[in-house]
Amino acid sequence: MPKKNSTFVTEFLFEGFSSFGWQHRLVFFIVFLTLYLLTLSGNMIIVTIIRLDRHLHTPMYFFLSMLSISETFYTVAIIPRMLSGLLSPYQAIDIQGCAAQLFFYLTFGINNCFLLTAMGYDRYVAICNPLRYSVIMGKKACIHLASGSLGIGLGMAIIQVTSVFGLPFCDDFVIAHFFCDVRPLLKLACTDTTINEIINFVVSVCVLVLPMGLVFISYVVIISTILKIASAEGRKKAFATCASHLTVVVIHYGCASIIYLKPKSQSSLGQDRLISVTYTVITPLLNPVVYSLRNKEVKEALRKAICLRPFSS
Repeated sequence: MPKKNSTFVTEFLFEGFSSFGWQHRLVFFIVFLTLYLLTLSGNMIIVTIIRLDRHLHTPMYFFLSMLSISETFYTVAIIPRMLSGLLSPYQAIDIQGCAAQLFFYLTFGINNCFLLTAMGYDRYVAICNPLRYSVIMGKKACIHLASGSLGIGLGMAIIQVTSVFGLPFCDDFVIAHFFCDVRPLLKLACTDTTINEIINFVVSVCVLVLPMGLVFISYVVIISTILKIASAEGRKKAFATCASHLTVVVIHYGCASIIYLKPKSQSSLGQDRLISVTYTVITPLLNPVVYSLRNKEVKEALRKAICLRPFSS
């Protein structure tokens, strides 16, 4: 229970990168702003290219465009305020704004996890059941998978936000982070948070371990199927269609797992903050970079756009 003389908090301050000198913060600002602009432009280019080139109107590129849109909203929820905090440390945010930021961060972060799972399923069907691919991965199935991913994100975000902001916050109001995240907020609550820690862990397992398990199983079957292909060229081509997705999956789930599945006793807010920079600034850039550099069809579509040649109809 809160202490008798406690003052209930109506707004928080982000500690962010205030421990660094202004010269370092200025360097961080320039680097992060550059990465952010590259992420936004890269994702916008991918969505536009996929929309315009009919050769890319396939389930794999549908999910890629959905992932690009989701990544864009995800970064918009976090990075602009982080950049502002680099120029002016200890910025205030009211409780409603903090709750809104956490809600959108979780919604699109969880949506990304399940979109990557849907993309893994798409690769599984394409390689392991190619004759029925167009039937299984029809337009309705793709829309259901994408809307289901967003629905799970919304549901889990509501559970987490309700759980966290149902707690009383008093006296302590400095968030040891650069955005509103679950663990830093729980540390500020002036009551026992054991139930909330359990809820956070269960949600983390549901949105990380379950999708990771499904992707892992998909790739075990995919790899065993590829190894049965007689020609070396056929095996190489099949592996190439999965390489981009697998790269993004490993980095995305890897960073998220380190932050959210690590035991509380081993949790360091400083380390979590550093990993969060990777997870919120660098990882979203991987989506357009990896898929643009490693995918021949996307590179060809980009080449057409740059050379102003008409897209295929």
